[in-house]
Amino acid sequence: AVTRPGASRLGGAPKPRRTWTRDGGQIVAEVFPTSVLDKLMFGGVTAEVWIEPGEPASQGRIYREGKPARGKVALVLGAGNVASIGPMDALYKLFVEDEVVVLKTNPVNAYLGPHMERAFAPLIAEGVFGVVHGGAEVGAHLTAHAKIDTIHMTGSDRTHDAIVFGRDPDEQKRRKEANEPLIDKPISSELGAVTPVLVVPGPWSEADLAFQARHIAGMVANNGSFNCNAAKVIVTASGWPQKARFLELVHEALAKAPTRKAYYPGAEARYQGFLDKYPQAKALTEGGEDIVPWTVIEDVPAKKGEYALTNEAFCGVLAEVSLDASDAEGFLAKAVPFANDEVWGTLSCMILVHPKTEKAHAAAVDKALADLRYGGIGYNVWAGLIYGLVVTTWGAFPGHPLTDIQSGRGVVHNAFLFDHPQKSIVKAPFRIAPTPVWFADHKAQADLARKLIGMEANPGYLKLPGLIAAAVRG
Repeated sequence: AVTRPGASRLGGAPKPRRTWTRDGGQIVAEVFPTSVLDKLMFGGVTAEVWIEPGEPASQGRIYREGKPARGKVALVLGAGNVASIGPMDALYKLFVEDEVVVLKTNPVNAYLGPHMERAFAPLIAEGVFGVVHGGAEVGAHLTAHAKIDTIHMTGSDRTHDAIVFGRDPDEQKRRKEANEPLIDKPISSELGAVTPVLVVPGPWSEADLAFQARHIAGMVANNGSFNCNAAKVIVTASGWPQKARFLELVHEALAKAPTRKAYYPGAEARYQGFLDKYPQAKALTEGGEDIVPWTVIEDVPAKKGEYALTNEAFCGVLAEVSLDASDAEGFLAKAVPFANDEVWGTLSCMILVHPKTEKAHAAAVDKALADLRYGGIGYNVWAGLIYGLVVTTWGAFPGHPLTDIQSGRGVVHNAFLFDHPQKSIVKAPFRIAPTPVWFADHKAQADLARKLIGMEANPGYLKLPGLIAAAVRG
């Protein structure tokens, strides 16, 4: 969002656009758009934060309760894939949880350290923020340090378990079974997932099919597919007459997407692991040195423990799963429990629903959104927008114990400072216009990105014409 609620100025409780109570008592708050500028830039996009059932929509605990007698120091272990993750996690710790922050960069993007220090210079001067660099040894030193009170990390569940239960496999197994973590500090985390896209059958036109195929290609290809919310599994209905044509168009869109450097460590090995498991894997682009081609795996079984459903590729691999259904209600009745129970992780998912389908099956669609156990749900939109808006919460669905951490615990972003968020849902028109910046074939992507950064840094209506001009060229 371009405009941010001022937490301290509003007593830690910036007012949402509206709140309401669902049947059963769960409270929902609409948090986007927050301004006329938001409406103009994100036409038709809305965002909701759903509060944990039985909990109030209270906000800004630290601003209500005041400062504790003793302050806390938080260690933020930054991710290596997206430059904004570490700084935004630090801001959450600073201003939502009122803790002094030490941010340790990931070696992959430690080069950003000077830029972070310049951006955070006032907080560094105040003595409440610092940036350090290093690998696993520096991380181990900091996590065990007596002056570190809490930890937040973004990464893999394997890294999390190594920190919490030890790097030795036997020790880790023993400590997990006994629930005896090595560290007794509160640790929150965002750890990725195998992200599904539920394609609800409906009366899609050829233009609809082509648009959503491009949409999914963008969900895969953005940032080289090194995103924890990158599309990893397409779930379709076997009886949908347009299924074959849709998947054909997805393949075509991925084949046209420029390949990216596989910069994140281990990408080639993870890719090879999928090739070893699935001989039918089909590369749609050329590979090469430091290049993992966009690859689809057709006819992946929808069964518990399936490799592609329980291992996050973190490279350009897209699995295709078909469920035995032909209409929207039959598909949703199977797709929601499949996504909840058979696909690993609970960070985010996407669901694509034609407006005529939504109108005809409103109750079934609403039930699906309520029943999906994901911290973020993109309705006709990539879940990357949930991450990017920041007024929404970002994190796993609540309930993972340390011994089965999956996508992590707790949330970040959460600019409205809700004390008990359950999940965030961002809704967009079925055919978003103009072309979103994350589409892999956007014709003015670099220009639009620069203008978006300029608007974010210094919002103003005078910048809108140039931004729109770049957007419509996409």
